[in-house]
Amino acid sequence: MAAAVLLLLLLPALAAAQAQAQQMRTFSANDTNWSPAESNRTLVSNNGDFAAGFRPSPSSPAKFWFAVWVSANANESRPVVIWYALNNDHSAVEGDANSVLSIDAAGKLSWSDNGNSTTLWSRNSNSTSAPLSLNDSGSLDHGAWSSFEEPTDTLMASQAIPSNGTTTTTSITLQSQNGRFQLVNALTLQHGSSAYANITGNTALRNLTADGTLQLAGGNPSQLIASDQGSTRRLRRLTLDDDGNLRLYSLQSKKGQWRVVWQLVQELCTIRGACQGEANICVPQGADNTTCVCPPGYRPQGLGCAPKLNYSGKGNDDKFVRMDFVSFSGGADTGVSVPGKYMTSLTPQNLADCQSKCRANASCVAFGYKLGGDRTCLHYTRLVDGYWSPATEMSTYLRVVESNNDPNNFTGMTTMIDTVCPVRLALPVPPKQGRTTIRNIAIITALFAVELLAGVLSFWAFLRKYSQYREMARTLGLEYLPAGGPRRFSYAELKAATKEFSDLVGRGAYGKVYRGELPDRRAVAVKQLHGVGGGEAEFWAEVTIIARMHHLNLVRMWGFCADKEQRMLVYEYVPNGSLDKYLFAPGTGTQGDEEESNKRPLLDLHTRYRIALGVARAIAYLHEECLEWVLHCDIKPENILLEDDFCPKVSDFGLSKLTSKKEKVTMSRIRGTRGYMAPEWVIHREPITAKADVYSFGMVLLEIVSGRRNYGFRQDSVGSEDWYFPKWAFEKVYVERRIDDIIDPRIVQAEAYDDDPASLATVERMVKTAMWCLQDRADMRPSMGKVAKMLEGTVEITEPVKPTIFCVQDD
Repeated sequence: MAAAVLLLLLLPALAAAQAQAQQMRTFSANDTNWSPAESNRTLVSNNGDFAAGFRPSPSSPAKFWFAVWVSANANESRPVVIWYALNNDHSAVEGDANSVLSIDAAGKLSWSDNGNSTTLWSRNSNSTSAPLSLNDSGSLDHGAWSSFEEPTDTLMASQAIPSNGTTTTTSITLQSQNGRFQLVNALTLQHGSSAYANITGNTALRNLTADGTLQLAGGNPSQLIASDQGSTRRLRRLTLDDDGNLRLYSLQSKKGQWRVVWQLVQELCTIRGACQGEANICVPQGADNTTCVCPPGYRPQGLGCAPKLNYSGKGNDDKFVRMDFVSFSGGADTGVSVPGKYMTSLTPQNLADCQSKCRANASCVAFGYKLGGDRTCLHYTRLVDGYWSPATEMSTYLRVVESNNDPNNFTGMTTMIDTVCPVRLALPVPPKQGRTTIRNIAIITALFAVELLAGVLSFWAFLRKYSQYREMARTLGLEYLPAGGPRRFSYAELKAATKEFSDLVGRGAYGKVYRGELPDRRAVAVKQLHGVGGGEAEFWAEVTIIARMHHLNLVRMWGFCADKEQRMLVYEYVPNGSLDKYLFAPGTGTQGDEEESNKRPLLDLHTRYRIALGVARAIAYLHEECLEWVLHCDIKPENILLEDDFCPKVSDFGLSKLTSKKEKVTMSRIRGTRGYMAPEWVIHREPITAKADVYSFGMVLLEIVSGRRNYGFRQDSVGSEDWYFPKWAFEKVYVERRIDDIIDPRIVQAEAYDDDPASLATVERMVKTAMWCLQDRADMRPSMGKVAKMLEGTVEITEPVKPTIFCVQDD
């Protein structure tokens, strides 16, 4: 009885020992053959982050891959495979359950099928005693051979790319697991033979460093800075995903999940092959998803779309449906607008000429045209690689049967502009000729002649003026607005879109902001301006200049309203609201409910750094890259909006006075918000330049790091320089050397806080940049272009001068 009890106690220990025996540190010629049937038998690295063995093939559960995967992320149901055995055509080697992996006496690693009669895959070690092992970087090593020399769809940290791209005869560096997309020569992403993106210019990718930096080839390799750059204690991988995008992933150790920290292609629909088949159009669904739809007059057929009804091609039973922001590749190997095998480029006289030439060609199924004055006309014989994007200036005119009445969901915000008001002419009725004397007849006839002459002269003057306006409209191109240009809304349209201005989402120095929804279900923000003078022509000209300012970190303008005394601007709606709601805790100078504030996520240091860098680049664009030099004059957290992925977008730009780059600005009154105004706004004898915006950005940069309001942070001695925010930050960093004290206390107290040297160095760089921006003398502050480079770390930052106290007291 005692022996039976002892046996029962030993059974769990024996089972655990048997399971542990399935994990191997090495695999050599002395070990038994390795079969896919042994599902628990794996080769593991010393640090336990990686494992190697047989895994079911994604295409067929009855087939198996010999692969390496990440075992550190135990929370995920399917581990991430970083390498698998390859054929010469860069496809995965697959074997059945009867296949075996073995090492012979000569040191040759072989994977054989059908009772060792057929070799599926093999590699030589150049050594008779070299075992197969898995090192801590994820590389599978067998003597002189390493799996890092044969990249599949993933590059790991410190994995150098082979000089010829791969060990096979092709030039493929990475290929997606579905085989549809390739990274060729570590430079260009391709779908088949069609290229759709490159790494950067003509410079090839070299490797991924342990701290999250993508290095480029060359004697002194340049770098692509990723938002996750810093700590070397994280696992990172660069993967060509099955949707054709190249992404950098970082493993969050506490959550055990992979997070995307960088991707090459921002608009997924521009990837060739995103939608397969004929006439399919790729439409984005949020930031990470797409959908494929058929154009009007077409129906789904197989992977693509086919016409519901066919026209004769003679030009007497068809019509053209206009689809704004839609482009097709035409089978070109590079670029969307480059002539390809299914596309011909013409130079017509105008839009009507381009349409008539397509109608005269029976094989022309559609044509593309740019309403920009360059008369770009593209004739398509097949519709391949279609996509929708507001960034394209192309409108595609689809040829369908005359009877087609399908709804068109690809209408842009362009309308005809009436340049001349209609005028009704009314000639007086000739007087009745009564039975009067000759004298009365002469008087009546003379009066009639005078009235008739006046009418003729008035009509002639009208026609002359009409002709002048018409020629002016044609000369200035006002008959049509270019695709993507601002639309002119009526007051009634915006009143209906905002439900009679009932949903107030914010207010600022220039007016109130209401949330609305256009008839095409697009969410917009309508800013109702006040205090804006000038006529409709001047307002229209200024809005056109603002609408031309396109930058990733600027809020996009969709249209405007100039209806009598009403002046409104229509912007894209940014869902996450303004930055101040995420930076400042309730009771620190912000409006809002404390319970609602607690629901918002806490911004970590990397996200705050990314927000600060995006805002700096946007302001540098306004100062240095626009055709018109633009001062913002009111940079503060309330004017920095956040998208779903916390990408920053600066709002309220261009509403201040526009001036020439060669002239300095003179203002008759102070503009801006207390706490963010530069000293020269108060000291009227100094001119206002772009350095005023630099000062405001420096104050915002300190608030981003500390999570404190600059004018709400005060010590005991009010009125002295002890409560001056920049002075306090300077002393904490450069006198007391206590960087942690300036970081937002909520970040320091958070469980995920990681005080690694790289994060502290980033904070110190942000504070040092802010100190230079907050110098009281404008000529000592750097330009915004240099500020962006200082944040990027591409220029050396000297020790800053301690800022002099400056404040504006409340009235």
